Amino acid sequence: MKIVVLDGYTLNPGDIDWGPLQKLGELVVYDRTPPDRIVERAQEAEIVLTNKVVFDRDTLEALPHLRYIGVTATGYNVVDLTAVRAKGITVTNVPAYSTPSVVEMVFALMLELAREAGHHGRLVREGRWSASADFCFQDRPQVELSGRTLGVVGFGAIGRGVSRVATAFGLKVLVHTRHPEKYRDAADEDVRFVDLDDLFRGSDIVTLHCPLTPQTQGMVDARRLSLMKRDAYLINTGRGPLVDEAALAEALQAGTIAGAGLDVLSTEPPRQDNPLLSAPNCIVTPHIAWATRASRERLLKTTARNVEAFLAGRPQNVVS
Repeated sequence: MKIVVLDGYTLNPGDIDWGPLQKLGELVVYDRTPPDRIVERAQEAEIVLTNKVVFDRDTLEALPHLRYIGVTATGYNVVDLTAVRAKGITVTNVPAYSTPSVVEMVFALMLELAREAGHHGRLVREGRWSASADFCFQDRPQVELSGRTLGVVGFGAIGRGVSRVATAFGLKVLVHTRHPEKYRDAADEDVRFVDLDDLFRGSDIVTLHCPLTPQTQGMVDARRLSLMKRDAYLINTGRGPLVDEAALAEALQAGTIAGAGLDVLSTEPPRQDNPLLSAPNCIVTPHIAWATRASRERLLKTTARNVEAFLAGRPQNVVS
């Protein structure tokens, strides 16, 4: 059984063991695969693993031996599901592997906006504290999170995890989800389910954890940004296209909102002329919320279990 990993570098740049997959068949790993090499590299494979390599109808038609595509991520929009169903190819994903890591990054971005530890640490190295007349030096105001309101858009595993940590920080939580009736047990004096516009109006911080769909693409537009408080922050560790990037850059430039912390952008890697890369008080990290070693180890182990289950005739985490 030949197993081909087409873009394995982000999952495993060399610090974890491919062993769980190697024991299941002949494993071939490519760090990256450009579109014009997909068919060549996957030609003889019955099992292919992909993260961002796209499998459209034409590619699938050129791979007659392919029986299984394992997506090494939670999102699986890289695969044409209509085409794989027609060909009887099984597709699986890996849900919830990165939840603890992403929750931590949400608060890393939030705290950097509010307390600016990194910014002040750099100023200390530059000698600004040493030159200060006082024992305490601050270049920008410090913002306390306790007592403020966090708006959580989407209430899956990550949204719920963020909500739990938020209440421990002393934050009140507003939640918007398509199916609030599923989470009635979560509603209490610190967590309330509200309309989306009300969430943007009432929150001091808004964090995005909903899936990218035609309905949610560009949901954070100029109108919604105008609803936010002038001292509010936007956090996005979900999907870049949830945000109208030009509108957000304009809002930051105009002071419509106070800041943004983004781990995802609409195009990755971004073009150098992306307006958010130069927008004021905008922290952009390179899509690393998911990428702790612990998270990647969980991802690899579940990927291997998905392949093993498929080979045993009992596929799990099927999305096709």
